[in-house]
Amino acid sequence: MTTTAPSPRTRLRRLNKRAHYDAATVHAILDAQPLCTVAYVVDGQPFATPTLQWREGHHIYWHGSSASRAMEKATAMPVCVSVFLLDGLVMARRAFNHSCNYRSVMAFGTAFKVTEREDKIARLKAFTEQLYPGRWDSLKPMTEADLKATTILGLDLSEASAKIRSGPPGDDAEDMDWPVWAGVIPTRLAVGSPVADQRTTPEMRPPQLGGFAA
Repeated sequence: MTTTAPSPRTRLRRLNKRAHYDAATVHAILDAQPLCTVAYVVDGQPFATPTLQWREGHHIYWHGSSASRAMEKATAMPVCVSVFLLDGLVMARRAFNHSCNYRSVMAFGTAFKVTEREDKIARLKAFTEQLYPGRWDSLKPMTEADLKATTILGLDLSEASAKIRSGPPGDDAEDMDWPVWAGVIPTRLAVGSPVADQRTTPEMRPPQLGGFAA
């Protein structure tokens, strides 16, 4: 396990005992939560765009419309991509000591655009297959217009760190006898039952979902 931050801006300063810098931990969190926020600055104004990300090796990718201002402005620009998983609400005996159990990743770098046709198709197939294993080959093939209308950006994970909190509340010794419930209320990302549209027939089976947080 890597215990040294890959760069000064990825080094955790607050509660650094929760820091994890190894690729395995960072990758596992990214794989468990497709929702991310991409932050960037345009003309001195900060923006943070929520979107879906997927990981391939030591890179993450996200996509959007080729007409998207967010995709255009983030291309070849410094970005910060963050992912957060809420694992539990931590209830202490004093409001000050309430917290939450979580897993998070923050990655810095310069976003790059995937431009080659075959690379774009491969990235979109990987994204689809990670969310819905086995679905890509059953779909109607993408058209050239589809590809032209889609921008894919990527980020190398060389500058990434994870921060994790787990376990019970950290009550102070003088609070331990206070007569109120304390502990953890677990939370998790849940997926509901598929709801077919009106043109889907009974023999068309719904897709199996890929990796989500348990």
